Amino acid sequence: MRNQPIEQYPVMSPSDVRSAIDAAIVQVGASLGRVGENFKHIFSTDGFYETSENDQWTNGFWTGILWFAWQLEQDPLFLKTAMAHVQSFRTRIDERIAVDTHDLGFLYSLSCVAAYKLTGDEFAKETALMAADLLAARFHAKGSFIQAWGAIDKADNYRLIIDCLLNLPLLYWASDVSGNDEYRKKAQAHIETAMDVLLRPDGSTYHTYYFDPDTGEPTKGVTHQGYSADSAWARGQAWGVYGLALSYRYTKKSEYLHLFDVVTQYFLDNLPENLIPYWDFVFNDPSDEMRDSSALAIAICGLLEMIPLLDGPQAARYEAISSRLMKALYTHCAATDPSKSDGLLLHGVYGIKTPFNDCKNHGVDECNLWGDYFYLEALMRMNGSWVSFW
Repeated sequence: MRNQPIEQYPVMSPSDVRSAIDAAIVQVGASLGRVGENFKHIFSTDGFYETSENDQWTNGFWTGILWFAWQLEQDPLFLKTAMAHVQSFRTRIDERIAVDTHDLGFLYSLSCVAAYKLTGDEFAKETALMAADLLAARFHAKGSFIQAWGAIDKADNYRLIIDCLLNLPLLYWASDVSGNDEYRKKAQAHIETAMDVLLRPDGSTYHTYYFDPDTGEPTKGVTHQGYSADSAWARGQAWGVYGLALSYRYTKKSEYLHLFDVVTQYFLDNLPENLIPYWDFVFNDPSDEMRDSSALAIAICGLLEMIPLLDGPQAARYEAISSRLMKALYTHCAATDPSKSDGLLLHGVYGIKTPFNDCKNHGVDECNLWGDYFYLEALMRMNGSWVSFW
């Protein structure tokens, strides 16, 4: 465990933020020159991303990064590419390409909702509402949750995962722009169910929870990407931090604020000496296990989301903590040399196989698209240039 409280670590100064953003834009530009209007693969290989079709759950993160780059630089190439992606996401909806998933929020909030918020493009708005319809259709009245993956009518798919908390903003946004409160009702029902079953008494979280398809009763908590069913997968805990902050912003329900504090404190209490979490909180110093920088980037965004919604000492505490976590992330994990990597954030983990999960080893100690995205989002927030896509 750490020998000192987080408040004693160095802060991320304004000049650090500017330097980090400048380096990130260089990395994005180097990628764009190679990738063009294609998409990046889920994670890098030896530091560099292969290109991919628009058929993965992570494609929206690359588009979101392009929107950030356009906001910062006003380079028409960033805008042109991001708008080409909007058309691609419409094709993905129209042709039903890999949309049998709750990850529609990751895909469409960061591409089409972003396009609408930044440019007022009605085609993007219409496309995002189509995605919200598909996401809402994944809601099970029996159990009161949004199903994670796969065909709705298969009993062994009857489960939720903690990642879905970041997909709910697509539904909140859809209610706001359409006036149809059914989207919001399903989002709120899902988070209520998710927090009832995923949160353990010590503040840690399950990754996945199954339900009986006949009765809707919760049956068991398991993991897909964590070390084991009973451990706390670091990225899953981070999804809890940020997801609760977002739902609190949309609903102002006081119980979400309390749950945010509980889930966040567990995350903070289990950070190791250099503040970059191991990929699962079952590990701590000393350990040879891999870190997951993306988990820290997500959690920082959750803190930064919540700070303006709080009063007084609590806001000041989280602001002090987030600055120090960001400094650690920048110091230990920023990619700043396009000849060595075309990502933004090094030392991420997609999945590690253990005897107790059904994952496989992939994207280990590599950049990944969500890590890159949330790293740049955190910098945008700290720079004062943040427009929420969520």
